[in-house]
Amino acid sequence: MAPSTSLAFTLGDPRGIGPEVMLEAIRRLRTTSPRTGVRVVVPADWTDPLPPGVSLHRLEATPAAGWTDRSAGAFCVGALDLVIRWGQAGEVQGIVTGPVSKPALHAAGATFPGQTELLQDRTGASQVGMLMASEAISPGGAPLRILLMTTHLALRDVPASLTRERVRAQLLLLHEALMRGWGMDKPRIALCALNPHASDGGLFGDEEATVLEPVVQDLQRANVCVEGPFPADTVFRRALDGRADAVAVPYHDVGMAVFKSLAFGSGVNVTLGLPFVRTSPDHGTAFDLAGRDMADPSSAWAATDLALRLAEARP
Repeated sequence: MAPSTSLAFTLGDPRGIGPEVMLEAIRRLRTTSPRTGVRVVVPADWTDPLPPGVSLHRLEATPAAGWTDRSAGAFCVGALDLVIRWGQAGEVQGIVTGPVSKPALHAAGATFPGQTELLQDRTGASQVGMLMASEAISPGGAPLRILLMTTHLALRDVPASLTRERVRAQLLLLHEALMRGWGMDKPRIALCALNPHASDGGLFGDEEATVLEPVVQDLQRANVCVEGPFPADTVFRRALDGRADAVAVPYHDVGMAVFKSLAFGSGVNVTLGLPFVRTSPDHGTAFDLAGRDMADPSSAWAATDLALRLAEARP
C-alpha cells in the first residue's frame, strides 16, 4: 500500500549532532507511523543501519581528510536542494531539516543568514515566517507558539524592517497557518511591542503608534483576532495562561530568549509560507557533543511529529 504522507529528512552538518538526533527521530517515526513514507539524504559512503522502508539518497562521500566548513556546507546545501525539489514536485508533503552551521553554508557559497532564507530563495516564496512552536512546554501545560516577524538581522536594522506591510503579512501568515495546520476556527494572536512598556504613549519610541497599532486595527476590521501591541514583559503570559494561541514578536531575541528558556528540547522551528511543510529542531549543531552519545533527540522527534501532523492537515 502506498504511503498516505511522505516526509524527507536532511541530517544537517555531518560534523554535528544532526545525524544522531535525526536518525533517532526517523527510527521512532517508522515505529509509530509505519505507513508514512520516509526519504533521507546521507553521504555517499553512509553505512549506519536504518529501519526497513526508509529510502536513502546519497550525495558526496566524506572527504578523505575529513569534513571542512566548505565540504560540510556543500553537503548541507546539496541535501536541502534535493528535498526542496521533492517538496515542490509533491513527492513529499513535508521536510524535516537537521541543524546546520551558518559559517559552513557561507564557506560553500550559500550566503544566507540561515536555512529559512535559503528555503525562501529556492522556492521563490514571496513571504515566509519563522514560527517557534512547542505544543506542550510541560506535561499538561499550554502550548507556546512565537512568530519572529523579523529573523536574522542586526538589532539596529529591526525598526526600519518593521514596516506596516511586513507586520500585516506576517500576522496573516500566522493566522492562516493556525487555521490550516492547527485546525483553529478563529486563532487568537497577541502582538508584542517593539519598545519598552509598549513605548508608554510615545515616551520611548513611536513604532507602536505608527506601525503596530494601525495594522492591528486594520486586521481586526478584517475579522482577524489579533490584539496588542502588549509590552514584552507581559505578552507571553497570554500564551502561557491560554488567552492567546500564538505571540508575534518584532525581533529574533525577544522571542527566542523566552522560547528557549521555557521550551528547549521540545521546541520546533516551523517555516510558514512555503509550498510544503518544513520543520527543524530548535537547537544548533553542538559540535562539542557529536559522537559522544550525549545528544538529546527530543527536539528532532518533536519536529518530526509536528511535520507529520501539519502535512496530514494540508488539503
